[in-house]
Amino acid sequence: MTATQPSDLSPVDGPAAAPSPLRRLLPGVPGPARTGGSTLLRHLVLVVLAGTVVVLVTNQLEPYQNLRVARVCAFLCVTAGYTVLVGLNGQLSLGHGALMATGAYTVALVQQAFDERSVQGRWILPLSLLLAVVVTAVAGLVIGLAAARLRGPYLAGVTLAVATLVPAITTIFTEVFNGEQGLRFPVETPPAFLGAYFQPERWLAWIALVAALLTMVLMANLVRSRFGRSLRAVRDDEVAARLAGIHLARTQVLAFVVSAACAGLGGGVYAVLTATVAPGKFSLDLSLFLLMAIVIGGLGSLAGAVWGAILLVALQDLPSLITENVALPPGLAQRLEGNLALAVFGLILIVVMLVAPGGLQGLARRLGARLRPRRRAPSR
Repeated sequence: MTATQPSDLSPVDGPAAAPSPLRRLLPGVPGPARTGGSTLLRHLVLVVLAGTVVVLVTNQLEPYQNLRVARVCAFLCVTAGYTVLVGLNGQLSLGHGALMATGAYTVALVQQAFDERSVQGRWILPLSLLLAVVVTAVAGLVIGLAAARLRGPYLAGVTLAVATLVPAITTIFTEVFNGEQGLRFPVETPPAFLGAYFQPERWLAWIALVAALLTMVLMANLVRSRFGRSLRAVRDDEVAARLAGIHLARTQVLAFVVSAACAGLGGGVYAVLTATVAPGKFSLDLSLFLLMAIVIGGLGSLAGAVWGAILLVALQDLPSLITENVALPPGLAQRLEGNLALAVFGLILIVVMLVAPGGLQGLARRLGARLRPRRRAPSR
């Protein structure tokens, strides 16, 4: 690109200027001029409103229901970043359960280290979660460097190996990770100013909510940024994206790093909710659940990530709900506990792909468009 040529990533002045290959790929995507302070302010307002509603709801819920809200928020951290990787950039990963495990074990080890040294303070948990994000982002960088050279089933195979490798490491180095028994660590207690009878589960729900809202506002601004448009361009047509001056490998690696960091935060929050972490919680099934969740919710949509997180928690609790309310033989109940959620998830995935290929969010968008009153054409 010479000094007299305009950049394909910036707006071109003049009505006669021809659209760049990137603009032809993304005709409906706004230019950089519309991704400034107004977009950030709008996202912050939406986050504040959503956070206020959830906080008010948690004040009315029972402890177990608050834990379910907290789990939804923890999974939302993961599904939001996963949507950016798969839906926005087109890279398939089957190892996000292992990335969640990386963040969870990081939080557990850091919390244990502070507890053994009798270090206390409200800053410990934020520091632990921050370290979980950093460590998982580094792991995502390593995976992303390999993923940038692979496509299709080869990329899926590498991430699938990661999904099986991380739990295996925890059982090999038992002196550090305590094998299948996992690790226990002290949990965050509510601050004293909230009162002596404040629900610990509600406090955990608020912690998870802060993490989820922070993730959502960051991902929403990333989607609307120049980097978000580059991700979509690489997904849609790598040749045209390269001609537009986008560095393909760098963009794909950064997408993996961002998605891994979100998975690490979600895994860390998920570990805090139970104050334990074990390899059995982050099996290959979890990675498959995460992938199906973002597809059912609406691939490439952050609102679809919300649907996916809600569906994850609802279907994971389905086997225990059935076994608690229906008298079943012990053998059948055990089989349901291990296979029912995955079977129902798969069935829902098939139905959604047939009825609404755009996922639940696409279906909601179509229903909203039909219910919205049509504007009448002005009479002449």
